Amino acid sequence: MEEKYSHKIVIRYTADIVDKPIVCRLAKEFDLDFNILHARILPKREGVLALDLSGTKDNFYKGIAFLKEAGLKVESLSKSVTRNEDRCVHCGACQAFCSTEALCMDPLSVKTIFDPDKCSGCSVCVKACPARAMEINLI
Repeated sequence: MEEKYSHKIVIRYTADIVDKPIVCRLAKEFDLDFNILHARILPKREGVLALDLSGTKDNFYKGIAFLKEAGLKVESLSKSVTRNEDRCVHCGACQAFCSTEALCMDPLSVKTIFDPDKCSGCSVCVKACPARAMEINLI
């Protein structure tokens, strides 16, 4: 049996596709499990959906190909979460709210370290950061 493969992705919908059952088809046709991390989907408008998608590696890539063929823009979630280094004052406020430990303190430099690979894209750090250094680009 093939090992489970999991990856966080962002799907950007266009107004003409937003009413189609895209995620349902990922589950039914490609046997993929999904966890919705973030969603902003409005009728007759563009939308964005962040998913933690898992299944066999082969089915995962078939599902991604299906999304792209359907005209959706698909990208890795880790590309969407960034920290503006010029704004960050390394106060550590974001760390208290990060459940995945993507944000942590470096004990030597006493600076906040951001690891986008650990980030779930929940965007709590964006709200917690007083300097507005954390940015999530889902739109």
